[in-house]
Amino acid sequence: MNPVIRTAFVLSLLTVPAFAQKLVDPTTVAPEYREVAEKRRAEQLKQQACAHRAVDEKVMPRDRTAFLLRCEEVDARK
Repeated sequence: MNPVIRTAFVLSLLTVPAFAQKLVDPTTVAPEYREVAEKRRAEQLKQQACAHRAVDEKVMPRDRTAFLLRCEEVDARK
């Protein structure tokens, strides 16, 4: 069993961690793309707010996607 544990440990070290998508910073992009970057940042902030709302309301993981889509839809109507 010892070789199995060693192999599992080595394989776990070789995996690459997945990082969350960073917020777009409009000041770091070329001027011709700044407007698009500002829109993308606004969209990301809305998504982040909906994700925080899902955590606050303790939405189950299986219902999270539907909750986020509904939240974004409601925000779009405002």
